Amino acid sequence: MLAQTLARVALGSFMVTAGVLHLTTQREEFRAQVPDWLPVDEDLTVLGSGVVEVALGGAFIALPQHRRTIGALLAAFFVAIFPGNIAQYVEGTDAFGLDTDRARLVRLFFQPVLVLWALWAGGLLGRRRTAPTEEQEREEVETGE
Repeated sequence: MLAQTLARVALGSFMVTAGVLHLTTQREEFRAQVPDWLPVDEDLTVLGSGVVEVALGGAFIALPQHRRTIGALLAAFFVAIFPGNIAQYVEGTDAFGLDTDRARLVRLFFQPVLVLWALWAGGLLGRRRTAPTEEQEREEVETGE
């Protein structure tokens, strides 16, 4: 499905960009979002999450035959980092222009959207109307659609 392919490439591109920003120019902003209670160094957390974002985003684009697995991993990643977003709201941490409680609260509602986006773009949501033939399954794997 073309829409899912476009959504997969868009999300993959977004993740690669975010990951590169973790590793470069926005590193301080991302460090501000690491919760105080996390028992791992802030910089190590930011670098590690940046590497994961680049890897998952790049794989989501380059490996369409594995889109289901990568979509599930991306969804799990978004769930895993959600406590950091909650901590930013609870602790009132300013980063990326989120300098009010309202802005930080609104951001929380976008995390489930990212989870659903990863699942849908990975082909994990929705029903098939009919069982695919072996040829259709082979074509789907080859084209990533």
